[in-house]
Amino acid sequence: MIDQEQVHKVANLARLELTPEEEEQFTTQLGNILDYIEQLNELDVSNVPPTTRAIDVKNVTREDELQPYPDRESILKSAPEQEGEFFKVPKILNAQ
Repeated sequence: MIDQEQVHKVANLARLELTPEEEEQFTTQLGNILDYIEQLNELDVSNVPPTTRAIDVKNVTREDELQPYPDRESILKSAPEQEGEFFKVPKILNAQ
């Protein structure tokens, strides 16, 4: 199904330097993988619904609730610069 010349070509395109032994090893391994995929392609999955996971998973998160920080002044005092109630930061956008 796949030969050492194809593995060498793909390795070259991917900028990988493989020894001849590695090319031979990857040829065997990739051949085994492709053979297994062919076996999977023979299965009848027409009645199997598409899924993203084998098991159902729920995302356990809490609802975001806006809460004021109790000691706002201490946070502002720790900032290198502030302007009124806000942090003052360097301008990062170019005016054009």
